[in-house]
Amino acid sequence: MGSERQQRMKALGVRLRGLRVEAGLTGAVLAQRAGVGQPTVSKVENGRMVPSADVLGRLSRALDLDESTAREVGDLLAAVEAAPDNVEVAADEAPAGAVLDEAVRSARLVRSFQCVVLPAMLQTAEYARHVFDSAPNSSPEAVGRAVAARVDRQSLLYEPVRDSVFVLTEAVLRTWPGDPALMLAQFDRLLAVESLSTVRIGVIPWRRAVPVMPRHGFTLCDRRAVVVETFRGEHVLDDSAEVAAYEKTFSRFEQAAVFGLETREMLVRIMQEFRDLADSTTR
Repeated sequence: MGSERQQRMKALGVRLRGLRVEAGLTGAVLAQRAGVGQPTVSKVENGRMVPSADVLGRLSRALDLDESTAREVGDLLAAVEAAPDNVEVAADEAPAGAVLDEAVRSARLVRSFQCVVLPAMLQTAEYARHVFDSAPNSSPEAVGRAVAARVDRQSLLYEPVRDSVFVLTEAVLRTWPGDPALMLAQFDRLLAVESLSTVRIGVIPWRRAVPVMPRHGFTLCDRRAVVVETFRGEHVLDDSAEVAAYEKTFSRFEQAAVFGLETREMLVRIMQEFRDLADSTTR
């Protein structure tokens, strides 16, 4: 039977699929019109993914729904979000991170603050693998798919119509999985991305006090939603007051960070420390 939440997810998916068929659209065409990935359309229609309010709005507009029908599918989403879920996620479902990746894909302005783990858009494949491996109910197959999807999403950084701002604490750069060699490759990636005209990477040095005690990392997608990652999954917040509060908090972290040459000098310095660490472990 599944949980009540899963049943409501299926009901939402069935309704959206029916509306798409009525509109004479394929899943690929709907995805293109809505500006979302085709896998997202498939997962939502099959009851395997809960769309954010932003994604549902994009789908509704792409389907040209009238006000009454749009309200109906909105109510179905609200019912999903309100339903309890007392059944564990199946092992073959995508691990935590898929919702964040899709939210980033649909945004033109991404602002991310992280205090422990690197932002998703900056992770190498091996770093991302460790992130997904640590998620509950992960499986090798699901982790592999998630890593591939995350790396594919990173091509968005090179699109001139998008802007990305990443603010990290220095602790993020010193919190590492795997081995020093993994981090050396990761620092190469950070230095390459930092040089892009569409990307700004800032770091709050450990010598500088943080303006707000960070409780968790978060990613703002345009000015419509914020994604918060936890050990148990992801939460998409689209209440305007909540988003505004996170925007204000991000601005304070951004003001405390160093950018440009200072960031590059810090990356090179810490990278050398990892190189020394790698050399010491091979002696």
